[in-house]
Amino acid sequence: MLDRFKQFWQGVMLAPFINLFIRLGISPDVVTLVGTFGVSFGALFFFPRGMVWEGVLFITAFVFSDLIDGAMARKVGRKDDFGAFLDSTLDRVADGALFGGLILFFAWQRESHLYLWLCLVILVMGAVTSYARAKADHLGYDAKVGIAERPDRLVGMLVPAFFADLLDLWILLEVALWALAVAASVTVAQRIWVVRRQALARAASQA
Repeated sequence: MLDRFKQFWQGVMLAPFINLFIRLGISPDVVTLVGTFGVSFGALFFFPRGMVWEGVLFITAFVFSDLIDGAMARKVGRKDDFGAFLDSTLDRVADGALFGGLILFFAWQRESHLYLWLCLVILVMGAVTSYARAKADHLGYDAKVGIAERPDRLVGMLVPAFFADLLDLWILLEVALWALAVAASVTVAQRIWVVRRQALARAASQA
């Protein structure tokens, strides 16, 4: 859903940063690495200490690197696929740090086993969502479907977390985690179902 706004962010809001980094000779891979480090550090440093809204602000400063690096690569005419591989791989690291930090928050600060487990469900299902698409692509299928892809999971967690801490209204985050756990699980099921239909159709056409 949020991918619809990618062109706006890359073409308008983030364009000055993209052009500046290119003029400075900064590699898109460096932007990817710095962004992943910033997001991971922010989540694992701030969240376990109960500094949730501060952590969200810190993370937000780095999370847009996921839009900047790809736009930079296209603008400089990069031909190899390593950047896409690195970006996708480090996305899993950042996701692990984000929800891992939230897991530690619920373990050390809120002391809630229920929401700790919900964060774990979201983390696992998010990883399976990405794996399902990658495996489908490898087998020649299209699994680009789902109600909760990575941008949706990030915004769906970070925005409620910010306001939950700032307003001391933790039900905002709790409701968001329930919604994300369901949506991430449904997304995995959607991708399995779509690939199953394509696989059966391919097998029938070859019979």
